[in-house]
Amino acid sequence: MESEISPLVLSLLQKRGITDAQDIATFLAPDYLLHTHEPTLLSAMGAAVSRILGAVDRNERIAVYADFDCDGIPGAALLSDFFAKIGYSNFEVYLPHRDREGYGFHIEAIESLAARGVSLIITVDVGMTARDAVQFAKDKGVDVIVTDHHEPTGVTPDAVAILNPKLVPPALSGVEGYPFPDLCGAAVAHKLVQALLSEGRARNMPAFLDIPEGWEKWLLDLVAIATIADMVPLIGENRVLAYYGLQVLRKSQRPGIDALCALLRLRKDELTEDDIGFSLAPRINAASRMDSPMLALELLTTRDRTRAGAIARELEALNASRKGVVGGMVREAKKHVRARFDEHDRLVVLGEPQWKPSLLGLAANSIMDGRSGVVCMWGRDALGRIKGSCRSDGSVSVVRLFEEAHDAFEAFGGHEASGGFTLKAERVHTLHETLREALARIDSSVAKSGAVAGVVEADARLMLGEVSSTLLRDISQLAPFGAGNSKPTFRIPHCIVTDIRAFGKEKNHIELALECRKSGARSRAYDFFRTMSDFTHPPSQGSEAHILATIERDSYRGGLALRLLDVFAA
Repeated sequence: MESEISPLVLSLLQKRGITDAQDIATFLAPDYLLHTHEPTLLSAMGAAVSRILGAVDRNERIAVYADFDCDGIPGAALLSDFFAKIGYSNFEVYLPHRDREGYGFHIEAIESLAARGVSLIITVDVGMTARDAVQFAKDKGVDVIVTDHHEPTGVTPDAVAILNPKLVPPALSGVEGYPFPDLCGAAVAHKLVQALLSEGRARNMPAFLDIPEGWEKWLLDLVAIATIADMVPLIGENRVLAYYGLQVLRKSQRPGIDALCALLRLRKDELTEDDIGFSLAPRINAASRMDSPMLALELLTTRDRTRAGAIARELEALNASRKGVVGGMVREAKKHVRARFDEHDRLVVLGEPQWKPSLLGLAANSIMDGRSGVVCMWGRDALGRIKGSCRSDGSVSVVRLFEEAHDAFEAFGGHEASGGFTLKAERVHTLHETLREALARIDSSVAKSGAVAGVVEADARLMLGEVSSTLLRDISQLAPFGAGNSKPTFRIPHCIVTDIRAFGKEKNHIELALECRKSGARSRAYDFFRTMSDFTHPPSQGSEAHILATIERDSYRGGLALRLLDVFAA
């Protein structure tokens, strides 16, 4: 097979540590059956399946309680599809309101569900640390099955079952744990559906016997959306799920996907991970950021094409509104940054009571762009709580920063590069000092190891004339790209900048027209939310420069384009 692979692709694979012939074959052409793991390897899967099938037998009221983001919502849609497929209607989905309730498994919601007769709650992408809430449910006579993928901390909740690929069973149990720890929340829910279908057939339950073998693969479109949107590492099993999930997405029978693609002028049969990350996921997330997350759930589950079109238009309007609010927030925040911090500050802390907490992560991303270290932003939610988001360039773990300053927070959580918190009200004026002291206590071994935060190294060197459809086709063999499998980056030397323009409604995006004097090759190069001063060497018209970029299909003008990462002096 290696003889059929271009030298460039082999080089890119080598840079990813993939050199063995079998590993290369697996990476480039994953096999769904061979390269995914049995759902029963998740400890407590048997207990979860038994409890759910028992509830179905007894017609108990079941609630799916999912997070309000683009992992929890697709996971909830996935379970909704499953219950609909087996003809079980005695269930409901509960998505907490991002602003009024916030992230988590909430006691008030459990009380409301119990009052409506719910006796079993299945969580999606939430609940791993919700010991008090699970105990409250138990005291109310409501069983809880937790499906989650967040890091277990301390004592686990006393649930009927906990399905989490990161959960390591006690050594005495004789169970080794799940082989791949980095599944997203919706993928864990998909594993549950796989196990339910298998056991339902084994028990000869009539509703299950009518379902074709492999039907659950049609749910992989939702798994792909969540896997890519939640930015879990696209390696191992996640790569397989995203790879096949994208294939299903391109054939998706969901009216909501059709409606969004039509509205956004996306060719459904050519959807990529970029279309999920930059087009589909932001609209799904806009529902909870600006209004109710139930709107996004309905988009993914409705079978009514007229209704799907209306929801798509509403989500687009919400997303446009979200962009405007975030844009205003970022402009205001950047003024504060210029006044209070310099480019060498590794910690930026900003807050305003009027800032909407649900949008702070997006704003922090914009402030983080081009900086090193950590950016933390806070605002006040509808209930008066001070909540915030932090983003890191990778040199500092956000979760570790929170842990070092835990006394300042009511609650916190997240990952290495991003996280959220609820701040004790009396600590708001000292948050910057508290986090600065915490940062000083952290062993910054990554920052001192010689790596320069924010600097992207090129995977290969190309001349502008070598940028071609054949090259893009070769590179695309490594897709889908994302965390753990980033897009190949190329250093393209000796480009003449023949034109520079700002584009977009607010003129906050940049586009360069490039030409190679030697070959006469030309290309468009662009990036969003960048200005000339953001690059190592600010480009000027007529100048010669070296370009660091990725190569992409140009959805705006057709053909190919370069996505700018940096510009250097020639």
